[in-house]
Amino acid sequence: MTPCVIALLANYETERVFIDSGNSIDKLLAYDQMQLGDVLLEAVDTSVYSFAGEVVHLRGMISLPLTLGIIPLQKTCLLKFLVVDIPSAYNVILGRPMLNGFRAIISTYNMKIKFSVNRGVGEAQADTLQARKWYYRTYTW
Repeated sequence: MTPCVIALLANYETERVFIDSGNSIDKLLAYDQMQLGDVLLEAVDTSVYSFAGEVVHLRGMISLPLTLGIIPLQKTCLLKFLVVDIPSAYNVILGRPMLNGFRAIISTYNMKIKFSVNRGVGEAQADTLQARKWYYRTYTW
């Protein structure tokens, strides 16, 4: 299980953020809840497939600032998110673009992400109890 953290995305506190180092795209699944408006979406000309091999409907791409960490060990990066319409237990799925943008490392054992900031090392810690709840709610029947 990789970290499920809380992040600040475009000044919107976002829970259930899943970090997947095997993912090549940062995905935004809670676009409607953020009420940003379709005006900000850029058209995309690509297809994405689910684990089952089905084509996923893409609404577009959007650039948003993502903030991780706690002041003063906080970092913000502008990231491009693919806005998708699929049911998910997570609001945001962050992949390698975020890890590279933050120059971050993850510890799946500690459910933590660390990244360098101006004067030290910032981190975002997952709430292990909350992450376990979402995992069981999603993957057990």
